[in-house]
Amino acid sequence: MKKEMEENQINSQTINFGVHLTLDGYGGDPKKLNDGELVKKCLEELPDKLGMHKIFGPEVLECGAANPKDSGGFSGFVMIAESHISCHTFPFRKFVSIDVYTCKSKMDKDFVVSYFKEAFGLTDVETNFIKRGTRFPAEDLVESSDQ
Repeated sequence: MKKEMEENQINSQTINFGVHLTLDGYGGDPKKLNDGELVKKCLEELPDKLGMHKIFGPEVLECGAANPKDSGGFSGFVMIAESHISCHTFPFRKFVSIDVYTCKSKMDKDFVVSYFKEAFGLTDVETNFIKRGTRFPAEDLVESSDQ
């Protein structure tokens, strides 16, 4: 019974899984926002600058008009061992929507915001910073051989 209680105590300990920064940029340079190579460059170099490890991509696609909110632009993502970074540009609205998600416990938010402000000539940004998986188990709950 004591061993079972100890196991339950370990299993009830939790940690924060990661952090997620959302960045909505306004007043951007339409030429920069309509440059697929620039979007790809950002997704290529930012993981290294943040100490993350690319495992797929980046992939960037030109997207045509899709609905009344979306007159076209570029969408891209890079999958990283720590999660992902995505970027969606709306050059005709001078707007960009970016997600930087990592399983690391922290992120240099100010660096990321400055990086994208400079890259796309943004005059204003709106950010949200979310702790993800706030009840993530601190240790495995199941032995890998049990699967």
